[in-house]
Amino acid sequence: MGKPTGFIEIARKKQPTRPVGDRVRDWQEVYLPYSVDTLRQQGARCMDCGIPFCHQGCPLGNLIPDWNDLVYHDRWQTAIERLLATNNFPEFTGRLCPAPCEGSCVLGINADPVTIKGIENAIIERAFDEGWIAPRPPVHRTGKRIAVVGSGPAGLAAADQLNKAGHLVIVFERADRIGGLLRYGIPEFKMEKRVLDRRLSVMEAEGVKFRPNANIGRDIPADELQREFDAIVLAGGSTIPRDLPIPGRQLTGVYFAMEYLTQQNKRNQGDSVAESDVISAKGKRVVIIGGGDTGADCLGTTHRQGATSVHQFELLARPPDQRADDNPWPTWPQIFRVSTAHEEGGERLYSVLTTEFEGKDGRLAGLKGHSVMAAQENGRMTFKAVPGTEFTLECDLVLLAMGFVGPEKGAVEQLGVKLTDRGTVARDENWMTNVAGVFAAGDMQRGQSLIVWAIAEGRSAARGVDQWLMGQSQLPAPV
Repeated sequence: MGKPTGFIEIARKKQPTRPVGDRVRDWQEVYLPYSVDTLRQQGARCMDCGIPFCHQGCPLGNLIPDWNDLVYHDRWQTAIERLLATNNFPEFTGRLCPAPCEGSCVLGINADPVTIKGIENAIIERAFDEGWIAPRPPVHRTGKRIAVVGSGPAGLAAADQLNKAGHLVIVFERADRIGGLLRYGIPEFKMEKRVLDRRLSVMEAEGVKFRPNANIGRDIPADELQREFDAIVLAGGSTIPRDLPIPGRQLTGVYFAMEYLTQQNKRNQGDSVAESDVISAKGKRVVIIGGGDTGADCLGTTHRQGATSVHQFELLARPPDQRADDNPWPTWPQIFRVSTAHEEGGERLYSVLTTEFEGKDGRLAGLKGHSVMAAQENGRMTFKAVPGTEFTLECDLVLLAMGFVGPEKGAVEQLGVKLTDRGTVARDENWMTNVAGVFAAGDMQRGQSLIVWAIAEGRSAARGVDQWLMGQSQLPAPV
């Protein structure tokens, strides 16, 4: 703790962003870097906690007070060493993680928490700028071959760790480019794809091999992997979207969020899309159904495409501005938040249920809905209609961003892997499924979750694989 009174003297400073009027005209990242002096001051706010609860809040167990203090003392190279000790990809979490560490920061009990996420991102960017991030291939190879199915954050983390242990790792990805959710789910304005490509180049130079356009279970039979590899890590994510089966669902103009986001990401990377297949908000009245992060990603995308108006519906009630009594520190604060996409415009409506899509000549023209009130029945939350709140809203484009219900079953069924009652892949304490040598990590076994959890579980699954293959493992694992 470099400055014992820092948390008293220095206020939290929000990371600067580009002006709204500028950023909605392009696809560049929204956030601007802090100045070095500001970062050092923000690091000085970290307290000498008897128990640093930020460790508990971070799924990776990041050594947060260590690198906060090192930044304050201008010891950046040591800071990146501490950061990389627990996190393979700080440049991803520093941009995309909702920062549960900040939610459990001790300072957050009665003040604004430390700006952990912003400091984390600054450390890794400084490290790349200084050339401290360079390929370091393993000195010794074990001769073991491992297939990782899925190139999202869980698959990449598992691959990175297993390669460090000296195994030969091949990552299979069904899409035409590597990156999974990071490539086609996250909009460019939240993380430019150069950031992903920069990391993939390092991994390739270290010996990880990538095979895009390889859909395991369709293009390549799953049993072929069993014959050719010593172990398999399933990290295909939770990719089946939750649908809204109401009248009018078949109308042209109603799409899943990932159809929309993926297409725009492809276009940003130079891919051409036939005019008849383009999903665009330009000049349209848009409704986004779902109030989470995916919905916000859609919102920011519609702004940049030039939507006439945007409404975002959320089934749940509006969160409070401050923690409720039943949501005490250090649990994740369920409070009202405004993302950068919300700063750019649009109307947010809470406690709304959509009941019907209306169309004309096969195309979407509007929707019907009403307000709801949440209630508990037999231990489960239900939503009851509020009489007299029915409404009709004209719209030309609806994006369904209501989450995901589980992994796709192709490779899972071919391998004979068991599922849980929730439809996720079942695994034991060593991250292995019921099939010997087949492991699982990330949303595929956890269900829809955070990028930071995916990285953490990729690291843990890698340790399980290494221990199963070698009889022991020196790979660190958070969970």
